[in-house]
Amino acid sequence: MFSHVVLGADDTAEAKKFYDATFATLGIEPGFMDDTGRVYYRTEDGLFAITKPLNGEPASGGNGSTIGFSAASPEQCDAWHEAGLANGGTAIEDPPGVREGSGMKMYLAYLRDPGGNKVCVLHRM
Repeated sequence: MFSHVVLGADDTAEAKKFYDATFATLGIEPGFMDDTGRVYYRTEDGLFAITKPLNGEPASGGNGSTIGFSAASPEQCDAWHEAGLANGGTAIEDPPGVREGSGMKMYLAYLRDPGGNKVCVLHRM
């Protein structure tokens, strides 16, 4: 459905550390930082990028926005959450665990990245 997702960060090096650690638990290679300070993660499914806002204003997490990443297992979700906490993320929502809704059973874990963006990892059970 998505070709790419881009999030803003005031400190892209700090964001790279967070995403390198959390994405490693999902089998995604470390990001590439270009000469402008933008960071790119490429997979066969799409592209995720981090950049300082082009308008020069401070980056901010979108109120009501969440970016979700897929995980292969509940254990992978837990590893993602732990790696995020160890690399500048902040725990939010309920602890990682099973959620049910709309006829689905999922295992979810939520964090705020160092820039305040709300991110989660999801395993459909």
